[in-house]
Parts: sequence; C-alpha cells; structure tokens
Amino acid sequence: MDLQLRPFADIDLTDPFFDSLKATYPEFSKWYNKKAAAGEQAYVFYFDDGRVADFLYMKIETDAVEDVEPVLPAKRRLKVGTFKLLSRGTRRGERFMKKIMDRAMAEDVDEVYVTIFPTEELDSLIRLFSKFGFNHQADKIHPNGTHELVMVKDMKNVVGNVLKDYPRIRPVGKRKWLLAIKPKYHTRLFPDSILNNESYDLVQDLTSTNGIYKVYISWIKECAQMRPGDLVVIYRTSDGLGPAKYRSVATSICTVEEVKNWSTPPTNVNDYLRYTQYSVFSEEERKEWFRENHGLLVIKMLYNIAFAKRVIRKDLLEQVGLSDSNTQYWGFFELTDDQFRHIARLGNANERYIID
Repeated sequence: MDLQLRPFADIDLTDPFFDSLKATYPEFSKWYNKKAAAGEQAYVFYFDDGRVADFLYMKIETDAVEDVEPVLPAKRRLKVGTFKLLSRGTRRGERFMKKIMDRAMAEDVDEVYVTIFPTEELDSLIRLFSKFGFNHQADKIHPNGTHELVMVKDMKNVVGNVLKDYPRIRPVGKRKWLLAIKPKYHTRLFPDSILNNESYDLVQDLTSTNGIYKVYISWIKECAQMRPGDLVVIYRTSDGLGPAKYRSVATSICTVEEVKNWSTPPTNVNDYLRYTQYSVFSEEERKEWFRENHGLLVIKMLYNIAFAKRVIRKDLLEQVGLSDSNTQYWGFFELTDDQFRHIARLGNANERYIID
C-alpha cells in the first residue's frame, strides 16, 4: 500500500470510507461528482484489499472566506478541502501533512486552512494540525447548529519553533553540519525523487518513507555535539558506480529535533525499540545494533528541503571549498554559514524555505 495521486473519477465513491462524509455533508456526493467531472485529483491510501484508507484533497483560493465567523479577508490560500484518515496512530497523517506543506510552499500561499469538527474522533487530527502551526482562528456554523473549527497556518509568519515553522528554516544563529549516510540507508531514509517543474507535487513518492520525521542511528561519537534546531546537510556517499567525486552527493537539508545517547547505562532495549519504531530500520537491525552498542546515538530530524539538483562532491570541493585533506573526516563535520548557503544554492533549494 502506498500514497497515490488519483483522479476523483478513478476513486470509488461507493467505498464505505465515504459513508461518514456523506452522512455529515448531505451535498458531498454532488460535490464529489462535480470534482470528478472537472478532472480533479486527490491523494489516496488504499488497504491491501483495495478499500480506501485515507483521502486528501486540496485547492487554491484567492477570495475572502465568507462562510465562517469571523470572515477571513481575501488572501492567497491553500484550502485542505477534504482530509480523512482511518489509520489513527500511524505516520500517514504526518505524511499527508508533508504533502500539504509541499504544495503550500510551491504555490507560495499566504495561509493554509482546514475546517474540522471538534469531536473526540477527530481530536488526533486537530492535535496534528496544531502541532504544525495551525491555530483556531474562526468557526464555520452549520444550519443544524453544529460547527467546525477553522484552523489556519500563517505561511509568512515565523514563531521560532521548528515544528510550527515547518517546513521553513532560519539558518541565522544555528550550527550547520554535514552528515554522511551510506547509499543503502540513504535510499530508505530519503527515497530518490525527481523534480517536476510542471506540478506542485515536487517530490514523487517511491516508497512509504517520505515523511516529515527521519530517525537515524549512528556510531559517530561527534554527532553528540548536535543540538535541537541545528541544520544538517545530508550527504549520500558514493554508490560505487563511478568516481566518488561524481557519485557522492549532497541531497537535502534537515533540522535536528533531538539526539539521544543510548550508550549510557541504564539502557533498556524495549525503550530503545519504542523510541526508534518510526525509523526505516527493521526491528532485527535495531536489536543487533543495540547488542553491539559501542556509542549508539539516535538522531531525530525533520525533513525540510529536498534539493532539486544533487550537489556532487566535485562541486563541494571546487566551488564550496570543503577540504579533501587526509585530516578531514567526511562522515560528519561542521559547516560555516557561507558553506551552508552555497550548498543550498547549488542544490537549487527553493528560497521560500529559507528565512533570512
């Protein structure tokens, strides 16, 4: 099962998934068929048996939002039109959030908003939006007396919190690092992607690992220097298919949320497995590494920016000025502000992600 972008017309409206939406919104079927006729698309997760598991639809608006109290003045907004998850307690809500933020940044909107009924069933969804910077700003009152919360994220305002500001980063005053990851692990953590300049869907999903959080396990003791808010340039080492100066590449930028040392007693394997459960590594791999524990560090990061252009080692040496001396260990080292910005420019990082 994977996230798919599908035309409305190809998604079965009779699927039981849509029953609650039809019951809540009497005009839902009419609205849905109108979208299908217009050729619009939505993101969908399917269960293995073909049933719909999760659904996300978004659209751009520029007019005032007048069916809420208070009225939201005219701005360029991304509306999360329909967002329903059956899979509570999984990472798919987070992955949908990444899709929302990807489109918001590509479309350069002023705000993103969503309307949600304040019910116990939807409480986890409300908490997810709040976590990533959405605030209750208005209410949508229905004729039957029920109401929805109108939750809005200001995409131009910065509050100084790495989650609420996500996906944007503010490099000023932050330490910057280069972290090398072997190809077999990089592919799991940061699935290969393409840039499609004709679509807001900048990152094409190839596996189920394209989420906001990245959990990486390392034995590089120097990584313990990292602190929450630090910025990390991810560097994929050579895959051996050619000279390293062309096959080793900088691919993306992340923000450190936490670095946890599992080497200091007392440590508990079950606590460790729970903490790393959302990593891309198997339980067997994680258990084996725990048994071999010789300075085990777990780095929890937010995946902010995927470079549109991979920055090869040759350019890192010749243009950015990184050292190729025998004394420079390329597994992990600190970058200067100028080096970090130069790498971001060479990677064609969308300037909207970087706050000066």
